[in-house]
Amino acid sequence: MMETKSPFLDTIFLLRKNECITLFSNIHAISPKEEQEAEVYFEAEFEKERLEFLSDQLICNTTTAVWAAKVLYHSAQLYLIREDTANNLENLIPEFKGIRDISSILSADLSLRFLPEVIMALNSTDPEDPLIKMLEDILTEFHYSGIGYDLDLKQVNWEEELKDKTYRKLYLERIVEKKDYKLAEIPFINKLLMAEFGMHKEAFWRELKIITEENQ
Repeated sequence: MMETKSPFLDTIFLLRKNECITLFSNIHAISPKEEQEAEVYFEAEFEKERLEFLSDQLICNTTTAVWAAKVLYHSAQLYLIREDTANNLENLIPEFKGIRDISSILSADLSLRFLPEVIMALNSTDPEDPLIKMLEDILTEFHYSGIGYDLDLKQVNWEEELKDKTYRKLYLERIVEKKDYKLAEIPFINKLLMAEFGMHKEAFWRELKIITEENQ
């Protein structure tokens, strides 16, 4: 994508292309036109990623994708800019109002996968920053994007959460990619991983323990 002279779009394009964030001197409002352009962009990006998980049942939820992008953009800018923002955090980082399903989880992930790094940067500056809790709450809801980051997921019913075959495959693959031991040692997930590894566990993840009823 070419630069658009839109701080919002340029931030998202650059982040997804080069995994780096541009910080601006102030937080620019996002126009409806920018949101529409973002929708087109995320639809195209979703299609590219959909080729990897080979499911024609899933389509991009553009509303969720843009919501997540705005959360990411604003949280990144708030790392540097805090003047007159204390009373406006809930407007800049709104809660998710849509329906949480596989399409919305994967659409949000186009941006939210970068959120853990923003949270870690915020935490290194001020561990008491109220923004951190807001962002962690979002990641707890969209925890596929938070794999590798320490979240409290005790309330998740994993059998229900991972019943969709496509989502389950992606979830397990990311656990392996991020080497998330905390998730991988949850008995239900551990059993799924061992089934996926088969005879090749040593090649995939040598150090991972096999969790049984006895060693929980």
